[in-house]
Amino acid sequence: MPTYATPTVVAPMSHFESLKKQAKLILRWHRDRYYPVAAQIRSGLPRFGRMTDPEILAQSFKLSDAQELVARQHGFESWQALKTGLLKTGLMAMSDHAKKTSTKPVIVAAEPQLFVADIKTSCDFFTSKLGFAVAFSYGEPPFYAQVTRDGAGLNLRCVDRAVIDPEFRDRAQLLSASLTVATADEIKQLFLEFQAAGATFFQTLKREPWGAKDFIIKDVDGNLILFAGPAE
Repeated sequence: MPTYATPTVVAPMSHFESLKKQAKLILRWHRDRYYPVAAQIRSGLPRFGRMTDPEILAQSFKLSDAQELVARQHGFESWQALKTGLLKTGLMAMSDHAKKTSTKPVIVAAEPQLFVADIKTSCDFFTSKLGFAVAFSYGEPPFYAQVTRDGAGLNLRCVDRAVIDPEFRDRAQLLSASLTVATADEIKQLFLEFQAAGATFFQTLKREPWGAKDFIIKDVDGNLILFAGPAE
């Protein structure tokens, strides 16, 4: 059965630091001519919107461009606006002590991969039903894409056959991804939002014995996606 762990306090500036690392990673991908990043840049930065992949990779691309892309992917117009938004939500409250004692490598994100039959159909589902945005779509026709909402990212991989038996998946409640929110109020709001959008529920909002409230969405390919938050 799915579990829910109460979030720990974020280390000082850790969220902002992870976004800075994402921007540096995008910059490195561009410098290394990593083609999938071209689609991400094209979809996130309007000035690159009409360029082909080779044209984007041939353009000058600075750290400030990568930071703007990360900001836009998180719903902000600029890097400065993102910083201001994080300050308001308290996600940049970090002590100097924590900065100095952070010596281990930090995993900044996890991106579950969902197997889908059609990239466009899947992207349409996540954007229209679950409020995600398309970070990038790659290939002609597209065979890989990423959708994001807030701090969550889901990678979509097109396959031409089922990779798991649908009946067994439903019977065993095999999850493709698990996403969490911070408060009981947020999980209820999210449930009501998805309900109003007409999303298909495999399990409606319920309180679990281990102290969580959760529900499960079934996407157009049958993938089961858990959304969870604290019960109180």
